[in-house]
Amino acid sequence: MNLFKIYLNKIKKQILKHKNTLNLKSEKDLENVIVENPPANFDFDLSSNIAMVLAKIVKDNPKNIAEKIKNILSKEIRDFSDIHIAGPGFLNFRLSEKTWIKIINNIYKSKKNFGSTKKNKKYNIEFVSANPTGPLHVGHCRGAIFGDVLSNLLKFDGNKVTKEYYINDYGNQIEHFVRSVFFRLREIKFKENYPDMKNLYPGKYVIDIANKILKKTPKINLNDFKKIYKTLKNESLKHSMNLIKNDLKQLGIKHDRFFSETKIVNNNLVYKTVNKLKKNKFIEEGFLDPPKGEDSSGWKKTKRLIFKSTLFGDDTDRALQKNDGSWTYFANDMAYHSDKVSRNYDYLINILGADHAGYTKRISAAVSALSKNEITLICKVCQLVKLFKKGSPFKMSKREGDFVSVNQLLNEVDKNSVRFMMLNRSNDVELDFDFDKVLEKSKDNPVFYVQYCYARINSLFRSLKMNLNYKINLNLKGFKPNIYEYQLLRKIVEWPKIVDVASNKFEPHKIPFYLYDLSTIFHAYWSKGNEDPKFKFIINGKINKIISLKIFQLISIILENGMFILGVSLPKKM
Repeated sequence: MNLFKIYLNKIKKQILKHKNTLNLKSEKDLENVIVENPPANFDFDLSSNIAMVLAKIVKDNPKNIAEKIKNILSKEIRDFSDIHIAGPGFLNFRLSEKTWIKIINNIYKSKKNFGSTKKNKKYNIEFVSANPTGPLHVGHCRGAIFGDVLSNLLKFDGNKVTKEYYINDYGNQIEHFVRSVFFRLREIKFKENYPDMKNLYPGKYVIDIANKILKKTPKINLNDFKKIYKTLKNESLKHSMNLIKNDLKQLGIKHDRFFSETKIVNNNLVYKTVNKLKKNKFIEEGFLDPPKGEDSSGWKKTKRLIFKSTLFGDDTDRALQKNDGSWTYFANDMAYHSDKVSRNYDYLINILGADHAGYTKRISAAVSALSKNEITLICKVCQLVKLFKKGSPFKMSKREGDFVSVNQLLNEVDKNSVRFMMLNRSNDVELDFDFDKVLEKSKDNPVFYVQYCYARINSLFRSLKMNLNYKINLNLKGFKPNIYEYQLLRKIVEWPKIVDVASNKFEPHKIPFYLYDLSTIFHAYWSKGNEDPKFKFIINGKINKIISLKIFQLISIILENGMFILGVSLPKKM
């Protein structure tokens, strides 16, 4: 129920009906027409640039065109009680009281579906995908929450979503990790010193994993690392992934699917993918130039398989083989995305860390080649998170190794605050996470302010001994909104537009921004009631205006839907 789209379509329909009067040729003349919120200083519900757009096409003064449009719409659309021409020719519309009542009733009927547009597309969202070499750290946290909330948003908007985790369980890093566990096992069992070797993992969690393995297999043979590597790798990764899954669970995140890189190797998926792209002449043997901007003195010109990614918008073609002929990381990743393409999604979305920003063009090119441009890959890069406490950078104890773990973060602040605040900025800018602000009970703490709005509404209904879902019937006689109530109504009808834009642009941060703005208007109204008797909600134990209660019900519906998307709880009492 996007009011802005509804009235845009109604206005376009009437203008096309009278196109001869306005000297229009076709529907294309209306492509740039929009309906939006009027500026705050105008006491109207909707605004449109239609006269400005058409004036350029028919070569007339915008105000003359605006007058003509005003006359047409005043007669043809009965929902408007007033149409006002502002500035150089903008049209502002005020909805009639009868129309507002109809809109309010429709919102209330839709409840949990209010804001959803039922797009019905299939998405695969891959996020977190941290190397399974230990617990998650704060750097993973932002991308994890972003991916989860984006999944919730797309589901709310009527789509089918698979949340996927790619397990990088193959390669040198995994061998270093398993070797670290091996030395911890020997340390525990034989009282040997843990070696001071490059690439070993120092964290306490490695000791915990070693203890769990020893408890299960106390007689494990630790004489030859190579002989037990496969068994030890499986056990080490199982425990490491359990750590990661537990961290995700604490953040309120559960993936639908886990895909192992080892599966790519064991099933020869790289060869199959390369052969597929060879048939389409997207892969060929050749030579690459040395990397730009780097020292090329040691560059060895080696013939290898090359993916012609420049055909699909990349800056340069990409090697699929290293100097020794083994596959590059990109080759494995291409095979993984080939598997995803084969599952017939409409969209693939990768949530990447800040250090992967330069990777997006090549993998997007690969998906275009693999799907013959039928499937779109969207890469969303989450920038760094900086922790602050008492105005200074905050460093917690690093028991887990050289990082701040998600578990440590959640010992400082609760899950709800972390989830909300990690979306308090667009994903493409760095985020300052201020512990003091998160723990405050004030307007400066957005999650508290939104939760407090819901708690206040519930307390109001409790004081009236009413259920929040109490049936309230509106009529024209009792429909006299004050300035704050009109502000709230105009904000309420924005909700479907916010969901639509956030969903289409994959920008979930727009949800907490909107909820905070809505809550701010409500709290301002509440405070005004404490100052001025005319704005009191309750007088002598009875509700002052029925319309107030109805509006508060609509706010509660939006808060429930919005916080459901964010995965944040809404307490009824605070």
